[in-house]
Amino acid sequence: MHQLPKFTVVTLAPNLPGPVAAKRLHELGGTVIKVEGPGKAADPMRMYCEPYYQHLVEGQEVRSIDLKQESGLQELHELLAKADLLLTSSRPASLQRLGLGWEDLHARYPSLAQVAIVGHSGEHVDVAGHDLTYEAHAGTLSFNGDKPVMPVVPIADLAGAERAVSQALAALWQASATGQGSYHEVALADMATEFATPARFRLTGPDTLLGGLLPGYGLYQAECGGWVAIAALEPHFFVGLIEALHAEGLLPEGTTAEQLQSKGITAEQLAAAVGRKTAAWWDEVASKRNLPIAAVRRGA
Repeated sequence: MHQLPKFTVVTLAPNLPGPVAAKRLHELGGTVIKVEGPGKAADPMRMYCEPYYQHLVEGQEVRSIDLKQESGLQELHELLAKADLLLTSSRPASLQRLGLGWEDLHARYPSLAQVAIVGHSGEHVDVAGHDLTYEAHAGTLSFNGDKPVMPVVPIADLAGAERAVSQALAALWQASATGQGSYHEVALADMATEFATPARFRLTGPDTLLGGLLPGYGLYQAECGGWVAIAALEPHFFVGLIEALHAEGLLPEGTTAEQLQSKGITAEQLAAAVGRKTAAWWDEVASKRNLPIAAVRRGA
């Protein structure tokens, strides 16, 4: 297996996007040094969810350094002198006040690259925000009637983390080729907007192709109150679904698979068929026939 060249990451990024990105860079072979301020509150994730925090920092070196003290800044600079990449998630103005703006860093460490996770891009780069506000602006929140629903998955944070990883790898490649570090910015608000693109083009969302208009791609209630996700989007999967319904005797008497393959199946017909068996039973059918069908589970 091809191994990536060794690289060292210093991360000043707490909360979620930065630690997720740092974990991924560690998994890709990087040595990651996580710098936190003094006290448990230095990374809010540790206060909010200690098990998740420990999961994210596994395999990394965590150092407590007070960057408000001159001695702390000196310790950080000693780390940066040996690092290939700096990962941050503070507002640029805050970093500049500490003498850690990009121009200062690049002058001092020409080969060091930086990936800066920020809230907004452009002139709004120092505007405060979090995943919930980014999603609210982007239109990625789900609704229950007229009421917006809190997101189960923090799309902006996780998308931003993955984008930060790809930018980091590009920066490391560029530095290895040229000897010069480069600055890359990832705006979480932009990530939420980018991930809302399918909805903007009316591919997803209520009354869209992948939002309920295709009978073979939807959520159906099963026997005993469970739910089943059916994603028979491609023609061969849709044919396989109909063949399964026919073989298991879940269609009205006299209905043939050939008829349904030529005329299609309505959401009502499919709902009636799914409702005759449990969600666990449908999981077994999916496994047996290699169909994209899954029982819906709550939570992790």
